[in-house]
Amino acid sequence: MNSQTMKTASFDVDAQKSFTPLCPDELPVTEGDRIGGELNFMATLASLRIGSKDAHSPRAPWVVAGHDQMLQPTGLEHADLTWVSHCVPGTEGFTLLDELPAPYDYDYFVWKGVEPDLHPYGACYHDLHGKLSTGVIEYLKGQGVQQVIVGGLALDFCVKTTALQLAAAGFKVLIHLPACRAISAEGATQAIADMQQAGITVAATREETARLAKV
Repeated sequence: MNSQTMKTASFDVDAQKSFTPLCPDELPVTEGDRIGGELNFMATLASLRIGSKDAHSPRAPWVVAGHDQMLQPTGLEHADLTWVSHCVPGTEGFTLLDELPAPYDYDYFVWKGVEPDLHPYGACYHDLHGKLSTGVIEYLKGQGVQQVIVGGLALDFCVKTTALQLAAAGFKVLIHLPACRAISAEGATQAIADMQQAGITVAATREETARLAKV
């Protein structure tokens, strides 16, 4: 399929203040508040703009009191690791970065993790096992999209998982790295390797993303 007919969507994954230094008591990813302009750039390369948010209960069973208790196995079927409370609807952390559109102004939007016992990372399914679709794959296919440019927070969890889900569904997936930040450097390295192994392309600059998006 030539570049003139490849329909492209951009996907802003969980670009919420909870994952930035603006909310230091939640899950502040270093420079997480610096990606808004890069997500907006991604959208200029696409004909549809997709977004997602975490939407969590503060009393979910995977919630722990302190950062020193995070990333421990929970033993729960639908939530694998412990996290501090984050992205609670009605709080500042729940909101998108100021540079981004309101959820209503996206072409399609996903809220995930609403059920207290379900803590998915990817935006394509409401669970960890790929059973309950959020509808975004079906929407993209219904719109004739073949390529998805992905960015957001955090690279080593929700961005990676969303990208892998999209690739498994048959889309050409391109990561715009300047629009991502990771919880850890090690996590970022592993995420990039995992995605590349799955056939996902990772671009390091705007110029590279723009060029690859047209291939």
